[in-house]
Amino acid sequence: MQTLIQKIHVEQEYSFACRRYRTPHFETGWHKHEECELIYITEGNGTALIGDYVGEYKTGDIFFIASDVPHTFRKRHHKMTGDAIVAHFKNDVFGDFFFRLPEIKHINHFLSKSDAIQLINKLKKDIAALLRVMEHAAGYQRIALLLHCLELMSTSGSFIRVTHNFASPDNNINPAIEKIIDYSFKHYLDPVSLQQVADIAEMSIPTFCRFFKKNVKKTYFNFLQDLRIGHACKLLANTSKPVMDCCYESGYNSWAHFSKQFKQVKQITPSQYRREFVNKGK
Repeated sequence: MQTLIQKIHVEQEYSFACRRYRTPHFETGWHKHEECELIYITEGNGTALIGDYVGEYKTGDIFFIASDVPHTFRKRHHKMTGDAIVAHFKNDVFGDFFFRLPEIKHINHFLSKSDAIQLINKLKKDIAALLRVMEHAAGYQRIALLLHCLELMSTSGSFIRVTHNFASPDNNINPAIEKIIDYSFKHYLDPVSLQQVADIAEMSIPTFCRFFKKNVKKTYFNFLQDLRIGHACKLLANTSKPVMDCCYESGYNSWAHFSKQFKQVKQITPSQYRREFVNKGK
């Protein structure tokens, strides 16, 4: 399996990359790169894995991912089209000292964090508009647009921090992680044992547990729980199926276990989640 340290191509006439990635180029495994990433999902939906975060993404969502934070966006269905406008740029994109200037030191502070955020409300709308123009811009306008995005993100509170201070364990990502993630997405609704995933990683169970926790910053079963609860949320929000059916169709065979884990992850019960989602749509 190829390395998962992604090399971002930047055209000779540009200082940073901003381009559209559409299926099949949208599909990228668990990876990281030294560039920061600002990604605007323009088509498709599914599950976002960013550092230790597992959550839903949908058309219109925008995420900012700091340098060297591993991530992947998995479509809900393999036949779905994924499309995104993505800006990739290094922390020192405009030189070693540019962001240290007193007038823009807040941007330097923003970029120095090993965080990932999801933009919301007006900030999301503003950045979406800027990225649509940036995709085709050239010259000074391109630089000005990126600076405008950074200024808005570093001075606004309109975001949700999805991962905080995520320290990647080393300079390389073991390709076994991608194998495990791929297997998990295909089988998270089925009974899964530690022995099964340890065999896929070609490790003993204790070694696998340490390895997964080191790379993803959570236990494998917590990761599996996030995938199953995410699936349950989609059923609760997008169907009228009874809550009990949503439980059993999300990989659980015990209502008590499902209810307890759902509340741990979402801080509310499944029924409350459905009511809140319905009320938001009114």
